[in-house]
Amino acid sequence: MQLRLLSIVPALLIAACGSEAPVPQPADNEPPVLEQPVMGPERRILAFGDSLFAGYNVAKEDSYPAKLEASLRARGINAKVTNAGVSGDTTAAGLQRFTFTLDAQEEPPELVVLELGGNDLLRGLSPDETRANLSAMLDKLKQRNIPVILMGMRAPPNLGADYVAEFDSLYPELSREYGAALVPFFLESIYDKPEYIQADRIHPTERGIEDLVAATAGSVAKALPPAEDS
Repeated sequence: MQLRLLSIVPALLIAACGSEAPVPQPADNEPPVLEQPVMGPERRILAFGDSLFAGYNVAKEDSYPAKLEASLRARGINAKVTNAGVSGDTTAAGLQRFTFTLDAQEEPPELVVLELGGNDLLRGLSPDETRANLSAMLDKLKQRNIPVILMGMRAPPNLGADYVAEFDSLYPELSREYGAALVPFFLESIYDKPEYIQADRIHPTERGIEDLVAATAGSVAKALPPAEDS
């Protein structure tokens, strides 16, 4: 049975979607992005995650990786974002396919966007297990000298204060340990906006995905290493 990620956040408590959603705006901490000509060598980015990357119930071109690629290209970055999202993946399942996915790329990615952990919450897995699996993936990237940006998750309060504190701290701690860039909470911009959630009250709509991209594309762009001379 497919696991559904957005049920781990307070979006479970929102009412059903009402009127048509407004067009998403750029994140408050970023100015509007004016489209720029695409320049420079191709920048290879691997988006590795679960259904939030796979694009549940949306067209392939509306998935987060596809929209991220379009946003980066609008910034003038010649980005090629590969979607390696698999719906239902826990961190353990992601770890099992991680090396194979890296090896399957024609050329090594210049950046990995790592988004996993929500399904661990749904299954009530130990934060220690989540941490160990993410650490193993980060170790593999470190060995290959591939930069990474972590898309953090947060535990819902009903799991208990101790669990929440332990889970919520693992992403910033791993970020510091491995020198990885970090988005503290990937769903921050939409989790409390019912107009950006599908009718199942779980997964983001196309516009919800656009809002996620608007809120995080700047962080992804900053995490890219300097382009090598072509």
